[in-house]
Amino acid sequence: MIILKEITRDNFDEVINLSVSDQQKNYIASNMYSLAQAKAQPECVPLAIYNDSNLVGFLMYCMDFDDKEYWIYRVMIDKKHQKMGYGRKAMECLLETLMKDTAHDKVYISFEPENLVAKKLYDELGFVADGRIVEGEIVYCLQYRNANIE
Repeated sequence: MIILKEITRDNFDEVINLSVSDQQKNYIASNMYSLAQAKAQPECVPLAIYNDSNLVGFLMYCMDFDDKEYWIYRVMIDKKHQKMGYGRKAMECLLETLMKDTAHDKVYISFEPENLVAKKLYDELGFVADGRIVEGEIVYCLQYRNANIE
């Protein structure tokens, strides 16, 4: 069962030691950078992804400071735990939480154009390209009210 947990002194070292494969390193900032970003940008919410009691990944979302919309800034599954469905389940768990916010009706995510695995996952979750490229990344949007997350 996938659980999203706060990052604390108890799991901090484990979280920063998670890593992706060498070919994925250009797709995502390090967890250390992400945690520093969350400190400087308190609107960011970093979370550890657990499969039961085993740490398998990291994600970070925020209510964007500029556009006042939800953005998923990071989603990473450690290289030892990939291809087991944890990324999808973590996204579904996060989206379920975000969709409870009735004051908003969409969430954004962006990704490197070469990251076809991420594109496939986001397509399957109902995200669609919104036509923007931000800092070289394709921007996708999911409308809450139209989403079909199971």
